[in-house]
Amino acid sequence: MPYTALITGASSGIGLELAKIHASKGGDLVLVARNKAKLDQLKSELVQTYGISVSIIVIDLSAEGSAKKIYDRTTVEKIQIDCLINNAGFGDFGFFSDTDLQKEVNMINLNIMALTLLTKLYLKDMLDRKGGRIMNVASIAAFQPGPKMAVYSATKAYVLSFSQAVGNEVLHQGVTVTALCPGPTESGFQEAASMQNSKMFNNNKLPTAGEVAAYGYEAMLKGKSVAIPGFINNLMADAVGFIPREWVLKLVRKIQDAA
Repeated sequence: MPYTALITGASSGIGLELAKIHASKGGDLVLVARNKAKLDQLKSELVQTYGISVSIIVIDLSAEGSAKKIYDRTTVEKIQIDCLINNAGFGDFGFFSDTDLQKEVNMINLNIMALTLLTKLYLKDMLDRKGGRIMNVASIAAFQPGPKMAVYSATKAYVLSFSQAVGNEVLHQGVTVTALCPGPTESGFQEAASMQNSKMFNNNKLPTAGEVAAYGYEAMLKGKSVAIPGFINNLMADAVGFIPREWVLKLVRKIQDAA
């Protein structure tokens, strides 16, 4: 697979695994994250193992103007982005009245603003070429409100809705948009979101980041609009439409309470 993929949040978790999968198929990479040491290590590993070209961009995507800086960098270096994977994102856990406002502002900037701007910038080039793949990493949390994760769930609902809408707009133009909606995953997310004691993570044998990445990557190549790995996750997403909203809220709250 000769084309180049740009992956945000590539230094760990699902993003790192997606980078390995793409590299294993012979694709070049632009890896974006804040941690330079981890990106350098990953670049060295992928170049030595697969003989591909890897560029790294060290940047905080929650900062204003970061998406445009990435686009300008790839434009100046004449790197054609054939596959955009907006994977970077984080969550927080706790009652909205108690959680940190600046962390939530950064979450909105990263999960929504950066993803939207990168999609806007690279989509136009893909449409001009009549070819390209975009995958936006949402979450199973996108399908229902999330008490104790109010802002995170809302940002992922945006990602899902946005991805489906844009995907419909570009039908039959050579570009596809996929929303990957994983459930709880062994990816380091729970530590970053301070969710180690949540029943969601304590009582389940979770899929690995590699398994989720493999599922999402194949779904993206097939041009699937919404990709939900796992039978239970699919069941939960479908059931939301048939269960009274008040029951859904109570169920989500019970799942996310501490064990």
